Amino acid sequence: MRKTMPTVVIVGRPNVGKSTLFNRLVGKRVAVVEDTPGITRDRLYAEVNWNRRRFNVVDTGGIVFQDSDPLSEQIRVQANVALTEADVVLFITDVTDGLHPDDRDLANQMRGIKTPVLVAVNKADNFDREDYAPEFYALGLGNVYPISALHGTGVADVLDEVVLNLPPEVPIEEAKEEIRLAIVGRPNVGKSSLVNAFTGEQRMIVSNIAGTTRDAIDTELTHEGEQFRLIDTAGIRRRGKIQGSVEYYMVNRAEKAIARCECAMVVVNGEEGLTDGDKRVMKLAHDAGKACVIAVNKWDVKEPPNGHPKKQSQLKKDFTKIFRDQIPELAYAPIVFTSAKENAGLEPALDTVLSALESYNFRISTGQLNRLVQDAIFDKPHVIHGRPFKVYYSTQVATCPPTFVLFCNDPDLMHFSYQRYLLNKIRALFPLQGTPIRLFARSSHKKNEED
Repeated sequence: MRKTMPTVVIVGRPNVGKSTLFNRLVGKRVAVVEDTPGITRDRLYAEVNWNRRRFNVVDTGGIVFQDSDPLSEQIRVQANVALTEADVVLFITDVTDGLHPDDRDLANQMRGIKTPVLVAVNKADNFDREDYAPEFYALGLGNVYPISALHGTGVADVLDEVVLNLPPEVPIEEAKEEIRLAIVGRPNVGKSSLVNAFTGEQRMIVSNIAGTTRDAIDTELTHEGEQFRLIDTAGIRRRGKIQGSVEYYMVNRAEKAIARCECAMVVVNGEEGLTDGDKRVMKLAHDAGKACVIAVNKWDVKEPPNGHPKKQSQLKKDFTKIFRDQIPELAYAPIVFTSAKENAGLEPALDTVLSALESYNFRISTGQLNRLVQDAIFDKPHVIHGRPFKVYYSTQVATCPPTFVLFCNDPDLMHFSYQRYLLNKIRALFPLQGTPIRLFARSSHKKNEED
């Protein structure tokens, strides 16, 4: 991926306020912040503009050496990957804890890099605390900047110094329009593994521990000349089980990720089959009106690569039938079978997303639509209490998803079953695989409110 802007990486041990500073720099709550060590596990990217310089800022998981947490090694790997991209490093410490042994260990790692390192002593919320900041000069990394990420004190001074240490500005090529693809699903179905497989790098922390991913994280990817922005999300669970916990924010982020994507790839664990949790996630994407592709991951467990072709084909047919029977409202969603572990089915999955987005942006001519609707009504007239449902004019009013309005004698006469009949007629002529479609009835006699 070509680097278009300088990168500033925030590092430090857990719970020193890295995510609070990240949110302060970005100007909005992007990273989940809670007074619990280890909340941030993957690296988060966002753009910052300061003193007319634009740069990317990266939040990393807290680095702890000799920690028993099974994820701590992967957190260190994530931070090290971020450091290889860094033009400036912001080393965050906590004045309330004083100079911690883990700060010294991390400083020893930083001392070997050529990238400028700025030490920001966080939680210096008053003059008394600021007086303790100079002890961090003992880290031997240069100037020390007392700040309060929570209140913003001293942050401007640090940003001024960051900008002074950035490499010279170079012209940035105009960014190509990108496809926003949200990778969603319940916990531990392999969402992060898929993102890593798509990108070919250890971009996300992967673990059998459910809930490893806690933020909606963006990753860039190019496929077939198209620029994708992959949004990996925390696993979605039912709200009643998560209210008041950090998972509440995880679900919130996942729903926001769906809201800002164009296509949702709903990941299902092929080993476990379809669950009620999977259906809830699919319904979120459907109700949001997003293009949708179902990725059945871990298919290598269900169908070994060296299995008999006929048996493999039948397994896929059986799964597809179960899916269509259990959630018919998503009959339009194509199903792809993948294995992040074996790097199988990845390109077909992205090709299917591109095809779904073509349907998502589909537009039918007004003439074609009117003929289709009139023919459908002629074939199957609809009458309620002796009153026939009449459509005088039909038009497509939007794409993303395709949305149609029927101007009729009385919208109340269009029963939901007849609405479904008309939608099926549209899909019979235009399959529109991968996208929901919307159909509304509106009275042709309704007057404007100002009349």
